[in-house]
Amino acid sequence: MKHILITGKDSYIGTSFERWMSQWQNDYQIDTLDTKGDWQTHDFSPYDVVFHVAGIAHVDAKADMETLYYQVNRDLTIEAAKKAKAEGVKQFIFMSSIIVYGDSSKLGEKRVITKDTIPTPTNFYGNSKLQAEQGILSLQDEHFNVVILRPPMIYGKGSKGNYPKLARLAQKTPIFPDIENERSMLYIENLCAFIRLMIDNETRGIFFPQNKEYVKTTELVKTIAEVYGKKMRLTKAFNPLIRWGSKKVLVINKVFGSLVYEKEISELNYDYQIINFKLSVKKTEGI
Repeated sequence: MKHILITGKDSYIGTSFERWMSQWQNDYQIDTLDTKGDWQTHDFSPYDVVFHVAGIAHVDAKADMETLYYQVNRDLTIEAAKKAKAEGVKQFIFMSSIIVYGDSSKLGEKRVITKDTIPTPTNFYGNSKLQAEQGILSLQDEHFNVVILRPPMIYGKGSKGNYPKLARLAQKTPIFPDIENERSMLYIENLCAFIRLMIDNETRGIFFPQNKEYVKTTELVKTIAEVYGKKMRLTKAFNPLIRWGSKKVLVINKVFGSLVYEKEISELNYDYQIINFKLSVKKTEGI
């Protein structure tokens, strides 16, 4: 039996992983730890794996929060990894993010991240994640495996971020811009399957899990609408205005820009992409 400690109590990813893994409860013992309390006194020595999900993500990256981002995303991560190593944990898994590569492309451009792409974070959220990666990788040795995951947008039932905003829009609007773009995305159950493989195989390294399919923002919104039995009309009529606005409003590029991982760098010898895109939307919307 593998003993796993999730550091980051009540996080979306940690809670989802614990729930998903319960189907093999005879093979895994999972505990969670709240890192907001006196977590340093908790004994890590009984665990084979520490899965570190504590961090700040879906909060406005305002200038007055910069110190907090580094304290939580970088310093806490490194401190937890040092404790894990000192107390004999064999594997430390860290949830980083595609954000370490910076922003989406501008509207009409395509951005593909390969294994040779150098991280270039454009804000302190991305930089705090990258510095955390660098800090824990330096701890790795023959007895201590470090796994760094750089997922794209994660979604699923109860998720935060851009997906639920688009889902609410899909239920309200009868018309949506038809703009060509591509996004890498990752459904929560596919992520959970990926993490399980990392644990079972006692892996180390930097990984880029994603769904099999790239997603067009327009098709995402249309698919969500269809799940609710709504017909949505797509139009290119707004495209000139949106292209003009993208030069002034950054959120437009965030929604309609392109950002994908090259598919080859996300492949494993084992299949973790167990849920296809359309089914993932149905499961996310609870239908």
